[in-house]
Amino acid sequence: MNAPIRSIALLRQAYTDGTITPERVMSDIVRLAEEEADMNIWITPPSMERIGPYLEALRRIDPAGAPLWGIPFAVKDNIDVAGMPTTAGCPDYAYTPAEHAEAVRRLVEAGAVPVGKTNLDQFATGLVGTRSPYGETHNALRPELISGGSSSGSAVAVARGQAAFALGTDTAGSGRVPAALNGLVGYKPSLGAWPVRGVVPACESLDCVTVFANAAGDALLIDRIVRGVDRRDLWSRALPEPTSSRPSGICLPRGELAFYGPLAERYAAAWKAAVCRLEACGLPVEYVDIEPFEEAAAILYEGPWIAERWAGLGAFIEANPGAALPVTESILRSGAAPELGAASVFKAMHRLRALKLKAHALLRDAVLVLPTCGGTWTRVQVAADPLGTNRDMGRYTNHCNLLDLCAVALPAGEAEAGAPFGITAFAAGDREDLIRGFALDWTGEAATGGPAGAEAAPEALEAPGNGASPSAVPAAAASAPAGEEATPGIAAETDTRSATRVVNGADTVLVAVCGLHMRGFPLERQMKACGAEFVRESNTAAAYKLVKLPTSPPKPGLIRQADGGSSVALEVWEMPAASFGAFVASIPAPLGIGKVELADGSEVPGFVCEGYAEAGAEDITVYGGWRNAAAAGV
Repeated sequence: MNAPIRSIALLRQAYTDGTITPERVMSDIVRLAEEEADMNIWITPPSMERIGPYLEALRRIDPAGAPLWGIPFAVKDNIDVAGMPTTAGCPDYAYTPAEHAEAVRRLVEAGAVPVGKTNLDQFATGLVGTRSPYGETHNALRPELISGGSSSGSAVAVARGQAAFALGTDTAGSGRVPAALNGLVGYKPSLGAWPVRGVVPACESLDCVTVFANAAGDALLIDRIVRGVDRRDLWSRALPEPTSSRPSGICLPRGELAFYGPLAERYAAAWKAAVCRLEACGLPVEYVDIEPFEEAAAILYEGPWIAERWAGLGAFIEANPGAALPVTESILRSGAAPELGAASVFKAMHRLRALKLKAHALLRDAVLVLPTCGGTWTRVQVAADPLGTNRDMGRYTNHCNLLDLCAVALPAGEAEAGAPFGITAFAAGDREDLIRGFALDWTGEAATGGPAGAEAAPEALEAPGNGASPSAVPAAAASAPAGEEATPGIAAETDTRSATRVVNGADTVLVAVCGLHMRGFPLERQMKACGAEFVRESNTAAAYKLVKLPTSPPKPGLIRQADGGSSVALEVWEMPAASFGAFVASIPAPLGIGKVELADGSEVPGFVCEGYAEAGAEDITVYGGWRNAAAAGV
């Protein structure tokens, strides 16, 4: 699928350049939503009739003063959007609000356009994405797998290119699990940092509004706009926008972790690869006992906090028998158990206070990193065991809000083709600067210092990945000029030996990558942030040497030889020409972009290395390419 959405920064640039209009972007979204209706992404799907008033309002807004001018976003259907029904995943609960939730209002004031309301696990009770009378939301990459919940539709809308970002909510992990299962960034701010007024409560004292995005910088831009005290919000706290700071260290769990589901072994291998990357990132690593976090996680559904869900929704359930799904109603009714009396609440509060102090003391200036999920399930497996599979999905997420932690879920390669793997970094609620700095380092966005969503230089926490298959998240295609029809799947208008092509009416450039920007490696995401798409595997002509540069982390350098040389494996990608200049400018010496001769005799722009860097570098040409060298542990 060729999606109209790239990063926020690139979409804004396309508007500025006049290569596309908001009207065109919105009409493409409506078309895509109709084409993929059977994925059950939406409850109130995008329509030009509903979007039209927002487009009209854009004409009265100066784009220069509106950081999200014309940027389409999706909203989880337990968050109010004026004039659109709020169902919380239950038709009998539906109402149509007269005003936006405060988080939505702030985004609209910044120029963003809410395009529709997304599917969710009913009443935000679940982590699997299958508990909805509006249908099971399909995973963005492999429809037989779960999408994750409860913010299922929001994540899949972004992953499928039907929104630039999306709002979700998070009580037990709903803003993080769907991010991991669909290859996205999921940002969960500290409790109270974002307003929750206008959100249907799940567990009111723990609920957070969250964001799904294609890049960490995009998520932080949304944070900048939504964050701030709401005087009408009982749970709002004065937590100003933090800076981005590199943690003083990384805490990793001591001992073996539990993995589950049909891909358990592959998830375990992906976690080990992530640990290797973390150990090589240059920060001190400490292995810690995560028992306090596990105990806190158990309190969420096995203690009196489940009674808070019943306090919020019990009256509706009692007055509307049969309105909720059986699995949802049984979970909610468990909150009315006689043993969950006042004494049990205070007992749990006191124990939780001790766990919170222990957790915050352990983290100090560090972040705790865990797998976001220890596995996944097929939708059929969830149907056979709805409670057990859902419980597993919260194994590494449920503790977060009870312990007043902030968190960011980040892509970390794949468990196998089409099954993304992700990690989550946690910090104390008053240290969001640490997860922000970690996220920008991990994604390679820290080095630019530019606007959110901009392309970044390869530095910071970069390191070779595990050689996993590439992510199948639909990369954003180049946008067509206003007025031209962008038809998915149209072939390029020139032959593949040419470095410059035209796809869907927009100029693109072929780019040869031979290191960390290849599929399955840490900087693949930079290629996608630029709107690039993988084209094919290839090899250079037999005229090159490949060296391992003495950088931290190590990077390969491709050096043309005057005489002799070997053929080196690489990948050819296709990038919108509008993104190419900024991408080239971001690359640090001694690397750069030059002409690379391929084995078929054609030349394309690609990563090359200046000759002076050969001194002191290790010759790894014998491995035939960076992927083989990384697999060999070089």
